[in-house]
Amino acid sequence: MIKNIIFDFGDVFINLDKGIVFREMERFGGSIDLTPEMVELNNMYEVGGISTDEFIGQLQAQYPKASASEIKNIWNSMLLDFPEERLEFIEQLAKEGEYRLFLLSNTNALHITHVEQKMGSDRYLRFKNAFEQFYLSHEIKLRKPNAEIYQFVLDENGLKAEETFFIDDTKENTDAAEKIGINCWNIQVGKEDIVQLKPKL
Repeated sequence: MIKNIIFDFGDVFINLDKGIVFREMERFGGSIDLTPEMVELNNMYEVGGISTDEFIGQLQAQYPKASASEIKNIWNSMLLDFPEERLEFIEQLAKEGEYRLFLLSNTNALHITHVEQKMGSDRYLRFKNAFEQFYLSHEIKLRKPNAEIYQFVLDENGLKAEETFFIDDTKENTDAAEKIGINCWNIQVGKEDIVQLKPKL
């Protein structure tokens, strides 16, 4: 019996364009491919291993034709809209009180600040308040798909894996959660929507 639900954020609630960063950086002589260095830099930033200034500085070293503000704008451009029906859905689910609700997102200080500005403080607070805990990777120093992050959420809240349901758009993340016994839905972006959750439980 499912008692707890853990939600990802990007491409579950807020729509993303993950490829836009590379398309835009190409204008500054950048590669359209995700290099190992870029992956490592992003991963470090997502667990709070480096500051925003350090992150921007390292990107500027790779793309010297781009200013710091241009890099910030491009980095945030992947964050698109947050449909109102999804916000209303999670608020209603919280109001019903049938499940304990948690958010678990790989994100960073730059993105989460931009999300709050883009959504507006009121809508962002409404969203955040729908969850019992709001876990952001750069704050807890852990990121998906590392098994430690799922165990951290379970242990911190006294949850049983078999009573927990996790939704994420990245199969690598749901595969990792399944390995420790969590029930999962690898949501298919563009084909499925979080508002269709109930039949999955």
